[in-house]
Amino acid sequence: QVQLVESGGGTVQAGGSLRLSCAASREGFTTIGTMGWYRQAPGRQRELVATITTTGNIDYSSPVKGRFTISRDSGADTTFLQMNSVEPTDTGIYYCNARARVRTRDYRGPSHRDQDYWGQGTQVTVSP
Repeated sequence: QVQLVESGGGTVQAGGSLRLSCAASREGFTTIGTMGWYRQAPGRQRELVATITTTGNIDYSSPVKGRFTISRDSGADTTFLQMNSVEPTDTGIYYCNARARVRTRDYRGPSHRDQDYWGQGTQVTVSP
């Protein structure tokens, strides 16, 4: 199993910057694959912010392209979201996500299962 802990949220003025962190803890037979960030504004559906694979392939949603940067420390199973030039529309709860591969072995032989895990979220508020 995997546990994700986000940090770095807070209140900033429009045009400012914020850096979010997400650290994953795992079992010995579990490896972390793609990690990412999602956000949910009040009264709106949760949406993709950015994802990053173990090899560094990155995908950004259109509203944050050119402003946000996702990165990761693979050795520590940690991902970061650098938020620059923030806007009031960036306000919301930011959730960390990780795709984990759980490896098992039984009478049928080795096998694995891929499963998504979510953090509890960190609040980001951008004032006008």
